[in-house]
Amino acid sequence: MPTTATTGVTDVPTETVDAWGMNTSSKSPVIRPRSVDELRTALMQARKPGSCAGLRGAGCSYGDASLNSDGLVLDFTGMREILAFDPETGVLDAEPGVTIEQVWRHALPHGWWPPVVPGTMYPTLGGCAAMNIHGKNNFQAGTIGRHIREFDLILADGSMRTCSRDLEPELFRAAIGGFGMLGVFTRISLQLRRVSSGDLWVQPITRPNLTELVAYFEDHWEASDYLVGWIDGFGGGRGVIHQAWYLNPDEDEATKRTLTEEHQDLPARLFKVIPRSWLWWGLWCFFHRPGMRLVNAIKYWLGRRSAKHLRRHRQALVGFSFLLDYLPGWKHAYKPGSFIQYQTFVPKENAVAVFEAQLRLAKEHGVQPFLGVLKKHLPDPFLMTHAVDGYSLALDFPLARDGKDRMWRLARAMDDVVLEGGGRFYLAKDSTMTPEVFEAAYPDEALRRFRDLKRELDPASLFQTDLSRRLLTPSTR
Repeated sequence: MPTTATTGVTDVPTETVDAWGMNTSSKSPVIRPRSVDELRTALMQARKPGSCAGLRGAGCSYGDASLNSDGLVLDFTGMREILAFDPETGVLDAEPGVTIEQVWRHALPHGWWPPVVPGTMYPTLGGCAAMNIHGKNNFQAGTIGRHIREFDLILADGSMRTCSRDLEPELFRAAIGGFGMLGVFTRISLQLRRVSSGDLWVQPITRPNLTELVAYFEDHWEASDYLVGWIDGFGGGRGVIHQAWYLNPDEDEATKRTLTEEHQDLPARLFKVIPRSWLWWGLWCFFHRPGMRLVNAIKYWLGRRSAKHLRRHRQALVGFSFLLDYLPGWKHAYKPGSFIQYQTFVPKENAVAVFEAQLRLAKEHGVQPFLGVLKKHLPDPFLMTHAVDGYSLALDFPLARDGKDRMWRLARAMDDVVLEGGGRFYLAKDSTMTPEVFEAAYPDEALRRFRDLKRELDPASLFQTDLSRRLLTPSTR
């Protein structure tokens, strides 16, 4: 049952706010503003002595990025109106609580698709901008910030700034990827991508190790629209690549049908019999090391079979893009424990060596990843960017109730390898980073300028989260 708040905010119910990975939570008063006026009122509450404001979209960050144990949580699921959409230009203006799902459902029938999407359709645009998300097409499209035309941002003092590449360009580059520390997005203007079909051409390819997986990416990225690799964490880095292309206008005789929601919607039942919402129960039976070793081996075998016999085939944009949504509630298969995702971005010349070392360290520590995902990336101009000219590897690790110490020891060992390779980390996924690792991963000038902007725009540190307090301790350098 909700209780009365005791963190400087009165008359606001306190709720348990969970990280998406179920590995941590906070007890916080939660306000769900439905308009800019209600948001300003909520910020007045947060300015009271002893409080602060943490920003939360759909709560899809795996760790503590949207938790605020010391203050108020502003939940933006009540600000989810699409403000404007031009079907001729593909420009969409939306409130921060609008989800990726809302965007594609609104725009795809007109022949427009979100230019960058994560592995699930449920994050909000505000959260996507704050973390500057990437997708399976990062090597071509860059991060979502590349496609944001402008935004409105409420600062800690309640004033509003409109930012674009020409208007307040420094704040534009700092707030995108600024993990909610500089202000609140209230309107985001996004340029969508024109598509002539709701389908993609998809080609599966298998490779026996990370060296050959990365080599395939390097040889084929220029001629691809999407590339993503699944990695067998139990099998030494072997994996399955899915390469995809948009259809040309003359390749789809049923364009109007493929652009419809009916064509895109994920099936409600597996084999038209088993409800998708039940599937995680079956998955739960395999969520242990022997079971997941078997699951990964079967997946690789099926991938080899598909690559040999299926070759290029068509798949709906939604089905290809949002694999995490095929199994609603799949994360509950980790119960009674939880999980973390450890995602690192490493320059291409060091990527294979760093990723192989991560898998080797995981095996040595007895905490092998149940899932691994490989992507190729471009650098971007945003101040706190995680992107590099190279590759990322995301590893999902189970976290038993008594396994935190072992997992954190593994994280420290992997951190050292990543930093030696010139790598960076992704705050939307992070649960384990220390202030020292955070500082070492970012250029001195970028981190110093971000701290200066924070002091200038938010001198009382109104905007805080558990993640920011964990990482943004005073610099010792």
